[in-house]
Amino acid sequence: MNRLTMLLAFGVGVGLFGCQINTLAEPADPKPEPQKPEPGPAPKWSEDMKTVAEGNTRFALDLYAKLREKEKGNIFFSPYSVHTALAMTTTGAKGITRDEMVKVLHLPADDKMLASGDLGRFYTHPRKDYELAVANALWGQSGFPWRTEWLGVQKERFGAGFNEANFNGNPEGERKRINKWVEDQTRERIKDLLLPGQITANTNMVLTNAIYFKGKWVTQFDPKKTRKVKFHCSDDSTVEVPMMHASMKCGYARRADGTTMVELPYQGGELSMVVILPKLPDGLPALEKQLTPKVLAEWIGDLKDRDKQEVSLPKFKLESRYELPEHLQALGMKAAFGGGADFTGMAKESPGWITSVTHKGFVEVNEEGTEAAAATAVVLGDSAFPPPFFADHPFLFLIRDVKRGTILFMGRVEKP
Repeated sequence: MNRLTMLLAFGVGVGLFGCQINTLAEPADPKPEPQKPEPGPAPKWSEDMKTVAEGNTRFALDLYAKLREKEKGNIFFSPYSVHTALAMTTTGAKGITRDEMVKVLHLPADDKMLASGDLGRFYTHPRKDYELAVANALWGQSGFPWRTEWLGVQKERFGAGFNEANFNGNPEGERKRINKWVEDQTRERIKDLLLPGQITANTNMVLTNAIYFKGKWVTQFDPKKTRKVKFHCSDDSTVEVPMMHASMKCGYARRADGTTMVELPYQGGELSMVVILPKLPDGLPALEKQLTPKVLAEWIGDLKDRDKQEVSLPKFKLESRYELPEHLQALGMKAAFGGGADFTGMAKESPGWITSVTHKGFVEVNEEGTEAAAATAVVLGDSAFPPPFFADHPFLFLIRDVKRGTILFMGRVEKP
């Protein structure tokens, strides 16, 4: 597998980050082992899987471009998790809904898209040098006419078991059950993926993906060499961060514009973290604008192994949460989010449209290595009912004459 696939297939590497650096707390108690999914034997790496992995890379850069337009400061997410959850959803879509999803996700247009499930089964195969757990699950309204053939594909190709749910009668209880599953799969690193109000009596289907990674550097940083230094932000301000130092064998490249890169391998040699550093503190936006799959492949191809490279990297911990419908629609996935969505490949009658795509990420980098986790939930709701109104944040209100339109009172509630 090439370096580009390993960098972006999971999203376990460092996201390009701004000036907000969160220093690490004391080590927490060991987390419980993630539950083991039942994906079957690991398939051999195939051309179809390679195609899906390349599509994942393209989708990763597309989505990152949308996130950086809207999000300030740090960014961290798992392209693999989002891509997998939406690929599972795509297998139940038809017509223009399916066409748009296939295009945005850069999936093969035919049944070869199921290789995205094989990709997950490939990465769930146990490794002795690092931990990598990938799990998928379905949560469907009990009694809804789900197609047995679609459920079979989810189980066989994605390892996604079907869980009957009572969204109609107990939406809050089901929300907590799904969140508990996500916590278990990610060693409790991803909590409260779905917030109150996201699961309602109108919900019919939730598709979930969770991924957890923990790996140690081949050459670990000596904690005794970690020192507080100033980190220079793009706005000319500085913050103090714990900076790790080590001399190690790793990949290194320096480009003509002054951009430098290192590739830090994890034990086992299968995964690595690539860090791309612009020459100047305010140089990240210009660097990001250049990112395409071809350009990134060229940059990573420039990395050359050095036996004794001095590396300084800050310890950091990032946590993120994103609601993705706006970004996905901007990429061209429109029909899936409206009343015209066609997901009758899942059931004999439409389970509705996508009401939310929620993603959470966690990454912690220290002297020993990296721990990362992420989860994605795709929620489909019944199109026969409007979404709930959940006023849990500041709002505007007015009292008006309905017949004549006169506004008699008007106000804003910031804090009830």
